[in-house]
Amino acid sequence: MNKKIFSALLALSFLFGLPILAFAQEAAKVDSGDTTLVLVASALVFFMTPGLALFYGGMVRRKNVLNTMMSSIVLIGLISVQWVLFGYSISFGPDLSGIIGNFDWFGFSGVGGAPNADYAATIPHNVFAIFQLMFAIITPAIIGGAVAERMRFSAYIIFVLLWGILVYDPMCHMVWAVGGFLRNLGALDFAGGTVVHISSGVSALVAALVIGKRKGYGKKPIIPHNIPLVLIGAGILWFGWFGFNTGCALSAGELAGLAFVNTNTAAAAALLSWMILEWMHRGKPTILGTLTGGIVGLVVITPAAGYVTTVSAIIMGLCVSPVCYFAITFLKKRLGYDDSLDAFGCHGVGGILGAITTGIFATKSVNPLGADGLLAGNPAQVGVQLLAVGITILWSGLATFIILKVISMFIKLKVSDKEEEEGLDYAMHGEEAYEKLSTEESIAI
Repeated sequence: MNKKIFSALLALSFLFGLPILAFAQEAAKVDSGDTTLVLVASALVFFMTPGLALFYGGMVRRKNVLNTMMSSIVLIGLISVQWVLFGYSISFGPDLSGIIGNFDWFGFSGVGGAPNADYAATIPHNVFAIFQLMFAIITPAIIGGAVAERMRFSAYIIFVLLWGILVYDPMCHMVWAVGGFLRNLGALDFAGGTVVHISSGVSALVAALVIGKRKGYGKKPIIPHNIPLVLIGAGILWFGWFGFNTGCALSAGELAGLAFVNTNTAAAAALLSWMILEWMHRGKPTILGTLTGGIVGLVVITPAAGYVTTVSAIIMGLCVSPVCYFAITFLKKRLGYDDSLDAFGCHGVGGILGAITTGIFATKSVNPLGADGLLAGNPAQVGVQLLAVGITILWSGLATFIILKVISMFIKLKVSDKEEEEGLDYAMHGEEAYEKLSTEESIAI
């Protein structure tokens, strides 16, 4: 609050009694700078979902671009309503056994303009809640990349809704909420290494395995139809990621600045690392590969953005590209699974590496509210991070498998061969992104 306004209210309190003074003291708890930071960060993270739609849309064949985009966009509506009704309450509400919250905040009851001391002491409670909503929207959208071009849209809708309730919300509570099991153990996750990337990446792999491969996968080339669209999407994702990580500081101060710098630096290092590696391995650097390097750099720094030095961020960025490159180029081919857009290779593998290296590089010298890692004399932190990774993999993987198997008892998960050949844009939505091609052209792409 402006100091002059506060002084005026203080003076008026002597004339009209203490209620005005009490109001001034309550209002003074909300910091306009902190609130502005989180509101802007919320808008940036929201923008990431359309960005992901463009990023994924450019990587599929032209007959599936609208369905792939829709798989991201629909979550803006679906998860927003779920979050306000009960998702936020079971994610951050008063604790039940360290795994989930209760329904005290059903329908945002009690989630108003006053700050909440547990999560956001200087911003309105509803601003914190809406910031967290943007994470809840984009996380299940990542899974859509693994099942692109073959999952029935009706089954997808049911799946992502149940996944949000049974996987994301409990993971969110365990890692970030007061009383959460993994939070109490001391697991470090600044902006979503476990909650967002490992959970969605592992779930993506399970979904790809359960649903099965695309028709012709491994027998004929399946190539991206629009690389410039991928570039636009990647640029939006990078831009939005500044809100993703920086906003988690919840305060417009030094920590927010550190998170911003680390986010860009790790991504830049990973971009260069991937480009050089691909150049050496394939003989030519590709823009698709280079962009992928930037994305995995953003993934790896997410859990560490507010806990490590910028030099550590560079090291993490340089290391993540070779690991993810190996997973996408060699491991995927060796194991034979069809992760359409490499959701597991980027988010699952990158998230796991990020969570573990956070335990190595974290230092209280940059964030006293964090913890020291291995290099700062606390090797036990690596063990805590490994435990958090293991629990996230087990919880998300098992729950995803069960959800899909239950849905398959009532609805087919995979489109028919005819629908897949025709393209999901027309088969699922009755519309097409581009004008019709000749039969020869259609077969080629």
